Amino acid sequence: MTLELKQEATKRLARIEGQVHGIQRMIDDGRTCGEIMQQIIAVKAAMETLGISFLSEHLQTCILHEGLHGGDGSCVSLQPEQRTDEIKTTIRRFLK
Repeated sequence: MTLELKQEATKRLARIEGQVHGIQRMIDDGRTCGEIMQQIIAVKAAMETLGISFLSEHLQTCILHEGLHGGDGSCVSLQPEQRTDEIKTTIRRFLK
């Protein structure tokens, strides 16, 4: 993980945390279901954006350029057919 991604993720997660606390306050305050759903949709979109950032990083750094991360955190080389399988597995996992 790059330092830039780590910093971006930290900022995004702080915003998401604030949004989640805001939803709890909305529920406690008796806000309408429509208003609450709008905020839930915003949190979901923020999480998807964060997920895409990590998906892109993983595909770009670990799979396409250097290979898959080994147990020690370093990337290991993958053969072209292994890269294709790993891309499919990664995307399938992300879409669940």
